[in-house]
Amino acid sequence: MLYRYLPLLLLFAACRKGIVIPRVETEMIAGYQRVVPPGGIVKGLYLLNEGNMNMNKASLDYLDLVTGQYDRRVFTAYNPEVTRGLGDVGNDIRIYGSKMYIVVNNSNKVEVVDAQTVTRIRQIDINQCRYVDFYKGKACITSNDGYVAIVDTATWQIEDRIRTGRNPEQLVVMGNKLYVANSGGYNPPNYEKTVSVIDLDTRREIRRIEAGINLHRMVLDAYGDLYVTSRGDYYTIPSRIYVIDTHTDQLKQVLDIAASNLCIHKDLAYIYSVEWSYITHSNTISYTLLNVKTETKLNENFITDGTDKDIKIPYGIAVDPETEDVFVTDAKDYVTPGTLHCYNKEGKHKWSITTGDIPAHFVFLKNN
Repeated sequence: MLYRYLPLLLLFAACRKGIVIPRVETEMIAGYQRVVPPGGIVKGLYLLNEGNMNMNKASLDYLDLVTGQYDRRVFTAYNPEVTRGLGDVGNDIRIYGSKMYIVVNNSNKVEVVDAQTVTRIRQIDINQCRYVDFYKGKACITSNDGYVAIVDTATWQIEDRIRTGRNPEQLVVMGNKLYVANSGGYNPPNYEKTVSVIDLDTRREIRRIEAGINLHRMVLDAYGDLYVTSRGDYYTIPSRIYVIDTHTDQLKQVLDIAASNLCIHKDLAYIYSVEWSYITHSNTISYTLLNVKTETKLNENFITDGTDKDIKIPYGIAVDPETEDVFVTDAKDYVTPGTLHCYNKEGKHKWSITTGDIPAHFVFLKNN
């Protein structure tokens, strides 16, 4: 068990300080089975639940991929001295070395914790922080204020702030370049439509690549292509995927595929979309499988047994790199606990379990 030594230590600390320790809520997944190929090293999965804005309900769950034990609210349980818990709107989570970085947008902070024990190491204060990626011992963190903060991962100090477009969202490091999706999402209909390209050695923005409006997600494939999602304007301009060749920094292709989020495993991109329309006042939900090597859309939904109809609002997605199981979360009504669904690589439903509110962001934990 990941946390087996911590309860005794924390109980001792609580007795000394008068701290009441919240318990980890644990549940075993019924009929759980995970067949790992030889040499497998992935042992767990963290799920960051966003929690609704201004409700201070962000939380962190952990799934032991070996045993099928699911633990809820582990950050709060193992950091009882943090009086407000994880905070307001968990927006991104990444592991770098032995540390895990949890971006909490509306609390204006990044929590740095030990990736194995979830015990807090440091809090980094960044206003309206959004997403994080890493380069040569530095954490690169977008801020809705229109910049990328460069943080030294040894001293936790902000070394630089690099200007981008308005309201930058996800960012991706490729070589010595940093790609940043500029959204302008706080100023509709005056959206941004560019990707900032930053030289991380000189820490200068070297160009902007024009793409679609209201950009959000970014994922790299194995061939140097960057897939960038556009949310459109929610009226007449639809959501699309823009493909950028990072070798030339040119827009390579526009894919007529609506996308709210995606992940790429091997040559397949798993894509879902929840496309809101202010004209119809309804969502259009879709699931797509894309071959990124040939850049062709495959016919089938990656959920093949019809159980996608059980998902009200798909909100997060990840693929187990060893078993190729697909994880999809359901945010439901955005204010009550969501659900984590697991499908095998053939798209058949395996199991489901209740999460925190608005389950959204994943990171896999490897053995030491």
